[in-house]
Amino acid sequence: MSMMQKVEDWQVKAACRGPQGTAMFFPPSNFERKDEKEEREARAKAICRGCLVQKACLEYAISIKELHGIWGGTNENERKALLASHIA
Repeated sequence: MSMMQKVEDWQVKAACRGPQGTAMFFPPSNFERKDEKEEREARAKAICRGCLVQKACLEYAISIKELHGIWGGTNENERKALLASHIA
């Protein structure tokens, strides 16, 4: 059995793959000021806006209830709101 996680087809086509890595899409391990967080998230979301698989990424994040990072152009709070509106 492989120890590697299965890569979804859409993940291979994601605009976030590449040299920028995941640092922009996930909070740092050290303290991040609010303005730094907003700037980091804005840069990540700009990449998401141009991504061909943004919808699939967001659907995946919602389906696994991803708690961290920018997925499909949304942050944690935005995904929680989307989940809440689907439940209501």
